[in-house]
Amino acid sequence: MTEPLLIERSEGVLTLVLNRPESMNSLDVALKEALRDTLLEIETDRTVRAVVITGAGKAFCVGQDLREHVATLETRGADPLSTVRAHYNPIAQRLANLPKPVIAAVRGTAAGAGASLAMLADFRIGGPATTFLMAFANVGLAGDTGISWSLPRIVGHAKAVELLLLAEPVGAADAFQLGMLTRLLDTDEQVLPVAQELAARLAAGPTVAYGAIKRELSVGTAGTLSDALAAEAQAQAITGGTSDHRNATVAFVKKEKPVFEGR
Repeated sequence: MTEPLLIERSEGVLTLVLNRPESMNSLDVALKEALRDTLLEIETDRTVRAVVITGAGKAFCVGQDLREHVATLETRGADPLSTVRAHYNPIAQRLANLPKPVIAAVRGTAAGAGASLAMLADFRIGGPATTFLMAFANVGLAGDTGISWSLPRIVGHAKAVELLLLAEPVGAADAFQLGMLTRLLDTDEQVLPVAQELAARLAAGPTVAYGAIKRELSVGTAGTLSDALAAEAQAQAITGGTSDHRNATVAFVKKEKPVFEGR
């Protein structure tokens, strides 16, 4: 049986491949559980210094496997949306809070929860065929997998309302203009290699500082100036005690290139 989630490692970069290309990488229970549990495992794995998430085949991820969902809807006594708390919420929480950079290599369609996954990444790389679709309302549902948190931060509140209520596709050029794509490449074949190249660059950097910056931004976006200042003080206390900070400062004074070890 083919694994629903492929895991590839290369010099500090871990690539997660959603591996259900026959269904455009729709999220069934097996894939959701594998993604949820893997994100938990790598959270404290210091050998993983950057993460790439992508989809096998021609799509990134079209969201919930609706065939499986229909079977749940038809099961007497079942809670049809229990998967939100069991799977989607912990996946979103763990992906957004990973203390290391996350890059989404978005080839083809990212729809529903698939679009939500991409929006939780720190960087999103796409090509001409990249399309986002906030598909939830098309099947009579509200958004999930953190989209109500991530999307307004990227495109603004008014645009998020439009994208979620109208549920119309957003092509690559428009997605780039809106900030839904960090980089738009000339060909789809470039998307994964460029994402992995960026991940390798980040993996060679001060990853403790990267994690602290992500936490600062999360607090600063949601809180007051006082909250942000407290988070910054805590982050500087942590990063100021790292070997990376001490070694990089000495290297700067000596006009040498620093080497970061993530500690």
